[in-house]
Amino acid sequence: MLRKFLISLSFLFCIGNNLIAQNFYSIDTIQKIEITFSQFNWDYILDTAKLGADTYTLAQNVKINGTVFDSVGVKYKGNSSFNPNNTKNPFHIELDHFKNHSYQGFTDIKLSNGFNDPSLIRETLTYALLRQYMHASEANFAQVYVNAQYIGVYTNVEAVTKKFVDKHFYSKDNSFFYADNGGCNLTYKGPDSTVYFNNYTLKSQYGWNDLKNLCNTLKNNIPAIETILDVDRALWMIAYTNTLVILDSYIGSSTHNYYIYRDQNGRFNPIIWDLNGAFGVFNSPHQGQSYTVTQMQNMSPLLHLNDSLWPLVNKLLAVPRYKRMYIAHMKTIVNENFANGSYTTTGNYMQSVADTAVQSDPNKFFSHAQYLNNMNNNIVSGPKTIPGLTLLMNARTSFLNATPEFQLVAPTVANVQASDTFPPINSNVFITAQVYNAVSVFLGYRSNLADRFVRINMFDDGMHGDAAAGDGVYGIGIPVNTQSLQYYIYAENNNAGIFDPVRAEHEYHSLNINYATVQAGQVVINEIMALNNTTVQNGNGTYSDWIEMYNTTSGALSLEYMYLSDDAANLQKWKFPAGVSIPANAYQIIWADNETYPGELHCGFKFAGSGEQVYLSYPNGYVIDSVSYGIQTADITYGRYPNGTGAFVFMPPTFNATNTITSIETNLSDKDEFIIYPNPSTGIFYLHDIPKKDVVKNIEVFNYLGENIRNFQISNIDNLSIDLSDKPAGIYLVRLNSENHQKTIRIIKQ
Repeated sequence: MLRKFLISLSFLFCIGNNLIAQNFYSIDTIQKIEITFSQFNWDYILDTAKLGADTYTLAQNVKINGTVFDSVGVKYKGNSSFNPNNTKNPFHIELDHFKNHSYQGFTDIKLSNGFNDPSLIRETLTYALLRQYMHASEANFAQVYVNAQYIGVYTNVEAVTKKFVDKHFYSKDNSFFYADNGGCNLTYKGPDSTVYFNNYTLKSQYGWNDLKNLCNTLKNNIPAIETILDVDRALWMIAYTNTLVILDSYIGSSTHNYYIYRDQNGRFNPIIWDLNGAFGVFNSPHQGQSYTVTQMQNMSPLLHLNDSLWPLVNKLLAVPRYKRMYIAHMKTIVNENFANGSYTTTGNYMQSVADTAVQSDPNKFFSHAQYLNNMNNNIVSGPKTIPGLTLLMNARTSFLNATPEFQLVAPTVANVQASDTFPPINSNVFITAQVYNAVSVFLGYRSNLADRFVRINMFDDGMHGDAAAGDGVYGIGIPVNTQSLQYYIYAENNNAGIFDPVRAEHEYHSLNINYATVQAGQVVINEIMALNNTTVQNGNGTYSDWIEMYNTTSGALSLEYMYLSDDAANLQKWKFPAGVSIPANAYQIIWADNETYPGELHCGFKFAGSGEQVYLSYPNGYVIDSVSYGIQTADITYGRYPNGTGAFVFMPPTFNATNTITSIETNLSDKDEFIIYPNPSTGIFYLHDIPKKDVVKNIEVFNYLGENIRNFQISNIDNLSIDLSDKPAGIYLVRLNSENHQKTIRIIKQ
């Protein structure tokens, strides 16, 4: 009986953003975004939707740098930046609202119109500086056209979505909120979660009780705050917004413009959003109060310290250690960007990139001269004075450096090192540092990027790898039982603190661990089932996606410390459990379904039937194997043929067994002397040396489903051409005289 055959289709390789000719958020290039509506009154429609239900309007297509996407969702966004009388309103484009589109992996495009920023660089500059200290969006410039009409130059800001939190916090389905309705100050309003509904926008399926517990802990149980809030990121947020006078933020009168996402450690992480009001554009620290430029230059680094309406400031900075950490972060921001003037170099470069687009912008809110002048000079717009960036920040830097908080002398930390720079797994390593003028020194460490840092004391007693007691060298030993280690030092006295590296916890020192590694080709991704409808069930009785690994060697190999992922930006998506191995020349099945069952491996993601890329890697970035696949067919797998070593082809499932496309190879022998040439072929091929002893009565060609797609009635023909150029790429069976002679031909497409 004829076995089913595999059709081998060409597959596309996923290319990381860094390999694409133009990165969508590269500051060096201006994006070109062209929106086409079929409706002539598109502006009226978008205005009406914005003022009504805030729904998306169907755009006929959106073209991004020449790539066209049909049927795209578009709407106006913004609060004060939107005005139905403006031609140039901010846009929110959702590529996947009506169809499953994405551009370089991005689906949501947020375009700000610069309505209150003569310099037009406040967002791009502040996001660029912010990314040094906490997870934040990327941003650059875009020229936007609607129905072939140039609307103007916009700021193009990466949206904070589930994809964003998945990239930065290694999960996406936990409690997730947007604080943009005003009054999002994290005050505790009581045990009824419904009273929080009007202030925060829920971006996840659940989370109101988690938000309520955060507010309750912030008010009533500060000693437990680190179990529910990433305090370090919160300190960075309030330090950054204060230093750069960003009052359209948590520390301003509206206490908004941030997201919070609860990671796998149960802690909420703040994410700053909407920075077009940075550098004093918005100047209201309290309701009913506006600061002058001079007041913003001299704004206290401890703004709201004693005000219970800002509990993130009031409660955290009431803890002496948190206050010292907060000031240390502020000093880092000032020293790295403003005391040395580097922000002006960055800002001037950004303006030079956007200059031509700004000059030609027919709907800009400020003149080109004001665009250039606002870097250094105030711009008066109606009753409002918009500070010049250097005029504001140079004076502010001098003011902050003269404050009592900045004058307090912190410890010094130097010569941070590990006793072994490549320690073996399951050993101990000592971390030491030379520290002066400190009363407490701590080591923060973790073993995985998704974990929280654990902070422990370091000692200068001669008993912790620290040389002699009292010599200023502090040390501590920690076990090395995972594949990597990240760490930082924090030292403080009674007045001030300091981090090493100074951008900790966002940056840190790292150690690579010496553990036995499997090399490429020893363990391979052997077979993928992305659409399992009826083939095989897991222990739960579910027809789930699965992936088969194969050990090509003659010895057992450990999978410990390896990761599986379907995301190039997050290779550490799922870790193999400790102790898992593959015997020699054997298989390991991993169910891709986010389920659990005793004795089975289940990873925390599912495969896309439309195609994606799968990676097997170590945490140091070494990719052992990867495969990219295209659109899948139900109950047909994508596997290596020949087993373990060959190229990937579609095939009947061979769950936990040798990959085969047919059994005919075992039936072929030297008597089958006829030749198929060329093999592989692009469609047309020839049969040569058909055995003379046989009268050829018929030639049949079958596809992988066993379907007869060609049938020739021929007599005594030695050489014959066959044309399959109208058929898809794949492997086909050519049979002479009903099984007397049969061979396979591979058809490839250029």
